[in-house]
Amino acid sequence: MTETLPPCPACSSQYTYEMGALLVCPECAHEWQATTAPDTAGAVITDAVGNVLADGDTVTVIKTLKVKGSPTGIKAGTKVRNIRLVNGIGDHDIDCKIDGIGPMQLKSSVVKKS
Repeated sequence: MTETLPPCPACSSQYTYEMGALLVCPECAHEWQATTAPDTAGAVITDAVGNVLADGDTVTVIKTLKVKGSPTGIKAGTKVRNIRLVNGIGDHDIDCKIDGIGPMQLKSSVVKKS
Protein backbone atom coordinates (compact mmCIF):
# COMPACT_ATOMS: atom_id res chain seq x y z
CA MET A 1 0.00 0.00 0.00
CA THR A 2 1.62 3.24 -1.14
CA GLU A 3 -0.97 5.64 0.27
CA THR A 4 -1.54 6.13 3.99
CA LEU A 5 -5.12 6.41 5.18
CA PRO A 6 -6.16 9.15 7.63
CA PRO A 7 -6.72 8.22 11.28
CA CYS A 8 -10.25 7.70 12.58
CA PRO A 9 -11.89 11.08 13.35
CA ALA A 10 -13.83 9.52 16.24
CA CYS A 11 -11.08 7.72 18.19
CA SER A 12 -7.83 8.62 16.33
CA SER A 13 -7.00 4.98 15.60
CA GLN A 14 -4.29 4.50 12.97
CA TYR A 15 -5.72 1.14 11.79
CA THR A 16 -8.36 2.43 9.36
CA TYR A 17 -9.13 0.51 6.20
CA GLU A 18 -11.16 0.97 3.02
CA MET A 19 -14.46 -0.77 2.42
CA GLY A 20 -15.81 0.33 -0.94
CA ALA A 21 -16.19 4.11 -0.87
CA LEU A 22 -16.03 4.23 2.93
CA LEU A 23 -13.19 4.28 5.42
CA VAL A 24 -13.77 2.10 8.49
CA CYS A 25 -12.21 2.03 11.95
CA PRO A 26 -11.88 -1.50 13.35
CA GLU A 27 -11.54 -0.24 16.93
CA CYS A 28 -14.70 1.87 17.28
CA ALA A 29 -16.61 0.80 14.10
CA HIS A 30 -16.87 4.41 12.89
CA GLU A 31 -17.46 4.73 9.13
CA TRP A 32 -16.96 7.84 7.00
CA GLN A 33 -16.49 8.79 3.37
CA ALA A 34 -12.92 9.36 2.28
CA THR A 35 -13.88 12.42 0.20
CA THR A 36 -15.77 14.09 3.06
CA ALA A 37 -13.47 13.34 5.97
CA PRO A 38 -13.61 16.18 8.49
CA ASP A 39 -11.16 18.69 7.08
CA THR A 40 -11.97 22.37 7.30
CA ALA A 41 -8.46 23.71 6.72
CA GLY A 42 -8.76 27.01 4.89
CA ALA A 43 -12.56 27.20 5.18
CA VAL A 44 -14.00 30.11 7.12
CA ILE A 45 -17.21 29.27 8.96
CA THR A 46 -19.27 32.12 10.41
CA ASP A 47 -22.26 32.21 12.74
CA ALA A 48 -25.64 33.83 12.03
CA VAL A 49 -24.33 37.35 12.65
CA GLY A 50 -20.99 37.00 10.86
CA ASN A 51 -18.58 36.15 13.70
CA VAL A 52 -15.85 33.67 12.68
CA LEU A 53 -16.16 30.34 14.51
CA ALA A 54 -13.29 28.10 15.61
CA ASP A 55 -12.95 24.68 17.24
CA GLY A 56 -13.62 24.83 20.98
CA ASP A 57 -15.88 27.91 20.87
CA THR A 58 -19.07 28.24 22.87
CA VAL A 59 -22.18 29.15 20.87
CA THR A 60 -25.83 29.91 21.66
CA VAL A 61 -28.72 28.53 19.61
CA ILE A 62 -30.77 31.50 18.33
CA LYS A 63 -33.99 29.73 17.35
CA THR A 64 -35.92 26.73 18.66
CA LEU A 65 -35.06 23.57 16.72
CA LYS A 66 -37.09 20.38 16.37
CA VAL A 67 -35.13 17.17 16.95
CA LYS A 68 -36.35 13.73 15.90
CA GLY A 69 -36.86 11.51 18.92
CA SER A 70 -36.86 14.39 21.41
CA PRO A 71 -40.18 15.72 22.75
CA THR A 72 -38.76 19.16 23.55
CA GLY A 73 -36.10 19.77 20.88
CA ILE A 74 -33.47 22.46 21.37
CA LYS A 75 -34.80 25.72 22.79
CA ALA A 76 -33.54 29.13 21.73
CA GLY A 77 -30.87 30.34 24.15
CA THR A 78 -29.32 26.91 24.73
CA LYS A 79 -25.55 27.17 25.15
CA VAL A 80 -23.40 24.63 23.35
CA ARG A 81 -19.82 24.34 24.58
CA ASN A 82 -16.70 23.04 22.87
CA ILE A 83 -17.92 22.86 19.27
CA ARG A 84 -15.96 21.20 16.48
CA LEU A 85 -16.08 22.45 12.88
CA VAL A 86 -16.58 19.68 10.29
CA ASN A 87 -17.70 19.11 6.73
CA GLY A 88 -21.02 17.57 7.71
CA ILE A 89 -24.02 16.31 5.83
CA GLY A 90 -25.52 19.06 3.70
CA ASP A 91 -24.77 22.43 5.28
CA HIS A 92 -24.42 21.10 8.85
CA ASP A 93 -20.93 22.29 9.75
CA ILE A 94 -20.82 22.15 13.56
CA ASP A 95 -20.34 18.90 15.47
CA CYS A 96 -21.27 19.14 19.16
CA LYS A 97 -22.79 17.44 22.18
CA ILE A 98 -25.89 19.03 23.70
CA ASP A 99 -26.85 18.29 27.31
CA GLY A 100 -30.03 16.22 27.46
CA ILE A 101 -29.99 15.47 23.72
CA GLY A 102 -26.55 14.01 22.93
CA PRO A 103 -24.14 14.30 20.00
CA MET A 104 -25.44 16.00 16.86
CA GLN A 105 -24.59 18.37 14.03
CA LEU A 106 -25.88 21.93 13.71
CA LYS A 107 -25.90 24.55 11.00
CA SER A 108 -23.80 27.62 11.67
CA SER A 109 -26.75 29.76 10.52
CA VAL A 110 -28.75 28.90 13.71
CA VAL A 111 -26.06 29.74 16.28
CA LYS A 112 -24.39 32.88 17.63
CA LYS A 113 -20.90 32.95 19.14
CA SER A 114 -20.98 33.54 22.91
